[in-house]
Amino acid sequence: MDILIRPAQPAEYTALGDLTARAYLDDNLLDFGESDAYLLELKDVAKRAAAAEVLVAVEGDTLLGGVTWVPAGGPMADIARPGEAEMRMLAVAREARGRGAGEALVRACVDRARATPGCTGVVLSTQRTMHAAHRIYERLGFVRTPERDWNPLPELDDITLLTYELTL
Repeated sequence: MDILIRPAQPAEYTALGDLTARAYLDDNLLDFGESDAYLLELKDVAKRAAAAEVLVAVEGDTLLGGVTWVPAGGPMADIARPGEAEMRMLAVAREARGRGAGEALVRACVDRARATPGCTGVVLSTQRTMHAAHRIYERLGFVRTPERDWNPLPELDDITLLTYELTL
């Protein structure tokens, strides 16, 4: 079967929220584990879908993963500058990894950015330990932008998100 990328349907929001939360928890990407406040954001797909476009990767009836694509100027943007789109919360189910779902989701975001008039690039934030994701980004032409690295919790010095950019 082929992997299909499409907008998430409301009936999938709970499953995608659980998949995303599980991916972050299982990969130890939440500094405070089950009590991390960001876990609620990861689970709240309906909130993301109201402010951005949530895409899913599916194979038949199986949900493989998802990503949030924030068009230029979208309210969910963390680091995007004027004219830039942003990708957030990329997650692939553990059992679906290595099959191209993550790359297909990233490509879909890049395609959407290229089709958006006035969009000059795509940016994203990632954690230091997300090595598989970094390989996807770099393979697709994204470059590190260390000058844009940032800390979502300034009160904690040890949380720095790395940033990448793809100029269109």
